[in-house]
Amino acid sequence: DDEKQDRLIFVVNEGKMGLAIGKNGSNIKSLQNLLKRNIELVEYFNDPIKFLKNLLNAKLINEVKISTRADGSTQAIVLVNPNNKGLVVGRAGRNAEKARLLAKRYFDIPSVVINNQAATQLEM
Repeated sequence: DDEKQDRLIFVVNEGKMGLAIGKNGSNIKSLQNLLKRNIELVEYFNDPIKFLKNLLNAKLINEVKISTRADGSTQAIVLVNPNNKGLVVGRAGRNAEKARLLAKRYFDIPSVVINNQAATQLEM
């Protein structure tokens, strides 16, 4: 549930996305009509790197790195071409927020940073 973006995000088992969507999106449409909220589906992967790449559009992502910060917490760094950063982050940061929300919930990764490929400095 993402109150800020007025949407419900469902994480679907790997390989079950087509079944969840339904023929011509019928399952999503029914759910949206029933709940009166925008519905988004995300396919689950056991690997946080694969999960984040898929979540943020793998075609636009150059690399995802998982690292441990100085305070001991885990951070995901998503490297993208500067021309694609806006698409990856999404309008008003909605894709970045979705990535943070789900990375924390499913992989205990509280920080997801989206950087330009050329950027070397990490945000803490």
